Amino acid sequence: MTDMNDIAHTWLTQDAYDRLQSELAEMAGPGRDVIVSRIAAAREEGDLKENGGYHAAKEEQGKLEARIRQLTALLRDAKVGEAPADTDRARAGTVVTIRFEGDDDEEKFLLGSREEHIEGLQIYSPSSPLGVAVLGHGAGDVVTYQTPRGATMQVTVVNVEAFHG
Repeated sequence: MTDMNDIAHTWLTQDAYDRLQSELAEMAGPGRDVIVSRIAAAREEGDLKENGGYHAAKEEQGKLEARIRQLTALLRDAKVGEAPADTDRARAGTVVTIRFEGDDDEEKFLLGSREEHIEGLQIYSPSSPLGVAVLGHGAGDVVTYQTPRGATMQVTVVNVEAFHG
């Protein structure tokens, strides 16, 4: 039932895609230049073994380069745009309502990228344990999954609808 396309490709709204493109452009251009300047300035201070500014700048450079690689891969593999029209089954780009076994409260979340920032809506990746469990399922289906801490959870899919941002 799991659509491997929903796991292999990250679904993003156009707003999130544009925001991440801007972040990447800033980091790969001016952000990189600032770090390189800080490293050069710290290097001029002398002994690198005991130069805290140098080591901090190098660590920041490593984090920056890791984020650049992450964003590059994410944007390369992203599916951007409208939520799927076929919403009888949970897929990336749908809002899924579930109820945990033994609980009357319902939880509603977007099945999409954790890079999305949507006020008042929880987001689960299609590759997360809960995301994998609900992918391909529709209203009334009961699914079981294992949490990262090893607990087994059972949920009922209450509703699946298209995301309207």
